[in-house]
Amino acid sequence: MDITIHTTSLPHDDPDASLVFYRDVLGFEVRSDAGQGRMRWITVGPAGQPDVSILLTPPAADPGITEDERRTVTEMMAKGTYGWILLAAPDVDAVFERVRAGDTEVVQEPTDQPYGIRDCAFRDPAGNLVRIQEVR
Repeated sequence: MDITIHTTSLPHDDPDASLVFYRDVLGFEVRSDAGQGRMRWITVGPAGQPDVSILLTPPAADPGITEDERRTVTEMMAKGTYGWILLAAPDVDAVFERVRAGDTEVVQEPTDQPYGIRDCAFRDPAGNLVRIQEVR
C-alpha cells in the first residue's frame, strides 16, 4: 500500500486569530478559506509541501454531536486539552523566537529532551498544543 498523510484537522474558535497564527506567525500558506463568520473551514500548509495540510475547523459544526458534547469540546479547548499537532523544523530556536514574537502563549521553551530531541511548545489561539521539534 502507498498511503500518505494528506490533511489533519484542528479546531478553531476564532478563524481570524487562527489565520494570523498559522499564516503570519508560522508562515504557512492559506490553501482555502470556506464559509463565513466563525463558521469557516480554513486549509493551511507549509510552503513547498502542497500534499500536507492542516484543516482548521469550527468544532461546533458537526451535526452528529450533542449540545453536551459541544460544551465538553469547548471546555477542553479552553483548557488546551482538546487538539494538538507536532511540527518539525531544522532550527527550533529560530522558530521559537519568531513564534514568541507573535505574542503566542509559550508552553515550553526550546529544551533538549532526555529521549534525544530538542523541541518547544506553544498554544495556538484556540488552545491547541503546537509542539515543534528540531530535525537535523
